[in-house]
Amino acid sequence: MATKVDREKPVAVAIDMDGSDSSKETELQEITLAKNGQEGVPPEKHLKRSATSGLFSPGSTAGLQIVFKGLNYHVPSNQNKKERVSLLKGLNGYINPNELTALMGPSGSGKTTLLDVLAGRKNAGVLEGTVLFGSQKPSTAFLRRFTGYVEQFDTLIGMLTVKEMLLYTAEMKRPVSEPYESKAAAVDDVLEKLALMSCKDTLIGTAMVKGISGGQAKRTNIGIALVTNPRVLFLDEPTSGLDSYTSNEVMRNVKQLAVGGVTICATIHSPTAYCFSLFSRLMMLVKGRIVYFGPISGGLAFAQQACPNLKEMEAGYNDAEFLVDFVTDADRQGRGNVLADFYDTSALAKENDQHLEMLLSKTHMIPKELEDQLNVKSATATPWWWGLWTLMRYRTRKNYKNPNYMSPRVLDKVLLSLLIMTLYLLKGDDYKESNYTNIAAMLFMWVTLPAFGASAYIPSLVLERGLFIRERADGLYHVITYLLSKVIEEVFLAAIVSAVCAGFVFYGVQLQGAWVIFWLCYFLCLINGIVLAYFIAALSPTMDVANALLPLYAVTLLFFAGFLFRFDNIPPWWKWYSYLNFLRYAWSALMRN
Repeated sequence: MATKVDREKPVAVAIDMDGSDSSKETELQEITLAKNGQEGVPPEKHLKRSATSGLFSPGSTAGLQIVFKGLNYHVPSNQNKKERVSLLKGLNGYINPNELTALMGPSGSGKTTLLDVLAGRKNAGVLEGTVLFGSQKPSTAFLRRFTGYVEQFDTLIGMLTVKEMLLYTAEMKRPVSEPYESKAAAVDDVLEKLALMSCKDTLIGTAMVKGISGGQAKRTNIGIALVTNPRVLFLDEPTSGLDSYTSNEVMRNVKQLAVGGVTICATIHSPTAYCFSLFSRLMMLVKGRIVYFGPISGGLAFAQQACPNLKEMEAGYNDAEFLVDFVTDADRQGRGNVLADFYDTSALAKENDQHLEMLLSKTHMIPKELEDQLNVKSATATPWWWGLWTLMRYRTRKNYKNPNYMSPRVLDKVLLSLLIMTLYLLKGDDYKESNYTNIAAMLFMWVTLPAFGASAYIPSLVLERGLFIRERADGLYHVITYLLSKVIEEVFLAAIVSAVCAGFVFYGVQLQGAWVIFWLCYFLCLINGIVLAYFIAALSPTMDVANALLPLYAVTLLFFAGFLFRFDNIPPWWKWYSYLNFLRYAWSALMRN
């Protein structure tokens, strides 16, 4: 039978029920939660703030204070584009360095939206209000270069090892002038801090290739954000999908980073009792409004004040679970705004607002280095050519060694070339009139196959979309750098494969004319097919849509290439389409050759 867990009773938080100013400041007392069965847990060191406290805590060299006031975020309604839906409603708060701040609430409460707004990753809606990093408005470039963001779902490169993944990020985000040895040392330091040394040489893995565990992947994702020593770290559901042991391990590592000076804010859904105890401050949201913002230990007492008839916590519950269930139940019963109104009129909210105004009004002296970072213009730390070189070294080189990448780009072309060669073996120099149609058909097949074979290139872009969005938001490279690396990667391989295949067919069939023309037409059709596949993949929401659109477009090209339907017989209103058809020019060139 479950027994009730003994715990220290939370100190009640004084609430000014009539909304008037309290004659005495409300004291927010921190309470250490009982850690049942959790030995060896370091005691928490909370920062003591006063009206004269500066922006940075003593000894902190990395983190900085984040302040936000009057945050509203609106997006167009799905039902009526002229109407706006408010996802965040007048949020006020601050995030301190050297401590963990938790964002909690039911699904759809605005936790991730607030995190994205603070990290500068929301641009689809209208943002109102003030967000300051170190008393200054941060530039988009600063947010990309000097803050870390750990997404809920891990977006890693499966063909790299854990250490290679971190080195790849370090090469992209640390200055070119920094020696490789220094970057490698920084990576080793992160591996040590996150307890990843034991798996540093293990492949991250994919759905098809076994790799590291879920907890190791989550810590690797955190390591990506830490390898450049960020000032601020945002984490979206860092324990999602992990077992309790792994969750505790991950959050213990995160807590050590906060103690080291990094400003950390995390959304968290259902933490263990130990995970919850690692946080210092809690912001509870319901429907985009704050229902509690204060010390972790005060949340339960505040809920009891807001709802005097609150049922007693059942055995087996921890504070985090109880609070989430409490606000979720209130939200489902339509009482979320009642809780938010109660907080808005409480003494706790007034004290938070007073502290917020002090932070906003006080002139802070910030280091020159931080001031320069806040005003940085470039979103990437390295030039485009270095980003291109790094992409080629870490990703292209690995792709060329990956059978899953090479097979659809080589095997189908080689096999179809051998098929064409054996079907038309030694018939190219047969000048009988009955053979002309065969040669014309063979040449037509030769230029159309790349258009249909381009479907093999679609997964490359669709599957990397999440990775690209994350790396672009992290300031690893410019869009043109990524596209240029993909073009070079595909063109180089296509040139070699097309030359080999053209040699098989041209000399096996004994075709007349110049081999270089025969190869060049095939190569250019192949490049057009790749570009077409990338274009459709970029526009398509899913791979299924892309795989449906590409063959459909390729079929229309067949009708206007000049073989199935002579150009002279095409209706005038369709001739324009023939002029845009690259297959027409390729087949015509081969026939003339």
